[in-house]
Amino acid sequence: MDAQDQPHSQTLSRGIRVLEILAEADRPLTIAELSAALGVHRSIAYRILRTLEDHGLVVRDQAGAVQLGPRMAALARSVAHDLQSAALPALTAVANDLGMTAFLTVLDRHDVVTLVSVEPTHAHAAVAQRPGTRHPLASGAPGIAIQADLTEAQWRALDSEHPRAEASLARERGFATSHDEVIPGLASVAVPLTVPGQPPAAIAVVYVATGRDVDAIGGRLRLAADAVAAELS
Repeated sequence: MDAQDQPHSQTLSRGIRVLEILAEADRPLTIAELSAALGVHRSIAYRILRTLEDHGLVVRDQAGAVQLGPRMAALARSVAHDLQSAALPALTAVANDLGMTAFLTVLDRHDVVTLVSVEPTHAHAAVAQRPGTRHPLASGAPGIAIQADLTEAQWRALDSEHPRAEASLARERGFATSHDEVIPGLASVAVPLTVPGQPPAAIAVVYVATGRDVDAIGGRLRLAADAVAAELS
């Protein structure tokens, strides 16, 4: 039997799905909520959670609600470690220069995932962008920026995905924009980041939609992306 024909582990798949559900949630979830999201009986969800708890991947608060555990943070720091380390100083500078939350995203199959984010130091208020946040490749400025930089081979690997018309404009301008797509009321500007040996990525900012100069923001992000690419070359 070919390796691809081997049956998948349903328990492992469900455990991974629990971690994804918790990463996407904006608060701790009850076991009842998790079992409903998984589509399984509470007893099955409970057994999965016990295993994840044993490995420190999830924890429960005093009320019994579940959230990601500290072990997940340690694992996340190992993902694209060099890319995160190189991007952090550039993201910090962008966040403080523009007074906006700056973040690094990478392509994960058909989703765009935030690896690391930095909020401005002196801003009175900033939009939070949590690491682990994901949204479809087809939406948002980071997705459009990544689309603009994908090769034909990468598009073929994505199979059912197709580039948005905005990707061509982003390729011409060097940056992508979006507003009211991922989160209503928010705008984003992003530039592609191409580093050999790393997944397709983008550097972006998110802010409350106002009349900001997107050309200036795009230019500042381009400088940051160039600095990160040079650091890793």
